[in-house]
Amino acid sequence: MKMDKLFIFDTTLRDGEQVPGCQLNTIEKIEVAKALEELGVDVIEAGFPISSPGDFSSVEAISKAVTRPTICALTRAVEKDIEVAADALKYAKKKRIHTGIGTSDYHIKYKFNSTREEIIKRAVAATAYAKKFVEDVEFYAEDAGRTDNEYLAKVVQAVINAGATVINIPDTTGYCLPTEYGEKIKYLMEHVDMKNAILSTHCHQDLGMATANSLMGVINGARQVEVTMNGIGERAGNTSLEEVVMAIKSHKELAIETSINTKKLYPVSKMVSSLMNMPIQPNKAIVGRNAFAHSSGIHQDGVLKNLSTYEIIDPKEVGIDDNAIVLTARSGRHALKNRLNLLGIKVESNELTTIYERFLELADKKKDINDDDLLILVGKEPNESNRIKLDFLQVTSGKGVKNAAIVTLDIAGEKFTSTSFGNGPVDAAINTVKEILKKQMTIHEFLIQAINKGSDDLGKVHMQVEYNGKNYYGFAANTDIVTASVEAYIDAINKFTV
Repeated sequence: MKMDKLFIFDTTLRDGEQVPGCQLNTIEKIEVAKALEELGVDVIEAGFPISSPGDFSSVEAISKAVTRPTICALTRAVEKDIEVAADALKYAKKKRIHTGIGTSDYHIKYKFNSTREEIIKRAVAATAYAKKFVEDVEFYAEDAGRTDNEYLAKVVQAVINAGATVINIPDTTGYCLPTEYGEKIKYLMEHVDMKNAILSTHCHQDLGMATANSLMGVINGARQVEVTMNGIGERAGNTSLEEVVMAIKSHKELAIETSINTKKLYPVSKMVSSLMNMPIQPNKAIVGRNAFAHSSGIHQDGVLKNLSTYEIIDPKEVGIDDNAIVLTARSGRHALKNRLNLLGIKVESNELTTIYERFLELADKKKDINDDDLLILVGKEPNESNRIKLDFLQVTSGKGVKNAAIVTLDIAGEKFTSTSFGNGPVDAAINTVKEILKKQMTIHEFLIQAINKGSDDLGKVHMQVEYNGKNYYGFAANTDIVTASVEAYIDAINKFTV
């Protein structure tokens, strides 16, 4: 079967970075750009050069740092914007200018105080001017989602005639229904002489349909999708790169392929989340913590018998080691027996019945059951000889003082004390633990959740720690969030042999 190529246009560093509080410095942008290159994206939209000196220097630096993807710079339909973008792209091996203007009546009337005829003239002029600097010109018809199809087709035809190689049809406000957006792409494919140009989707998540709209666009002829890692972006976000790519990969009948190395999706997702300080919701498709976790007894039983009963994607295909069977009050005997087997405990059917009854009693009281809980249930106390306990913690922090921590750890009955410093009380305390253990461990995820509300609330901490290339999870709860953080870190460490 002949496969069509779908180009992946990543705008994490432009549209994604517009999220308040998620701005990256140039070094961090280069790190993300290199990861996107390894991931296999075809186009990296590196920034909006005229918007700030920082954006200009980032586009310039990224142009030098990566070689395989096309580097794209955004502009308005303004000559000065285009000139500055061309200058920022001067070191790019493959370069693209992305220019455009609003085409909906909302934009024409209220944003530009103009007419439809004048907007077409400005669109053509901008495209032709960009063509003087680069061969590859992409035109965006902003708010195309709310632009009537007949007029939109006139705009698209005009800019293709002026030299545009890619036409971006944005659902800027996330308003379209999937059928509506798909019909829009189909209408353009049927009513415009595309020459050698291709249509691109750029869908927003305001009504939760960005991925569905993008896929309907692809099904109806679009051959580029504009996406971000983790679906980040202004307001509710953009189309999620990992969702589109895995949907395409899962549906071979579409006869479409991408250049994405899907096994790198999870690592890149985690990197973007970490650098932008933007946690991924646990139930996020493909890369969320619970995306391949099963807590329902019926689901667990099916997955343990055959993965395909409840999993359409092998977790390893997106860079995750394995699925997770989470033991809760909804878990069945099969899941419990499987976890006991993994712990090296073999039980007979009559024993399992008794253990399962005790398990349900505990599960009603405790949300998640860990391995230590199971060992106690079956009468096998966890091995204390390798366990690390927090014996003492004192931190000094505040404005105008150096953040320091004194920590004493009980390791197999022997106590060790040390002092260290950090950027805050938690960082200082964890640095001290590292100092005592002399191990290289990296924190990849650090989430704090209040149970109720109020400054005296109990805080829950979830932490993911990498050691020797493997990830371990730690959990703790305490009214002192620094203590909870250190205990979560130690809980993760206790999952491997120290």
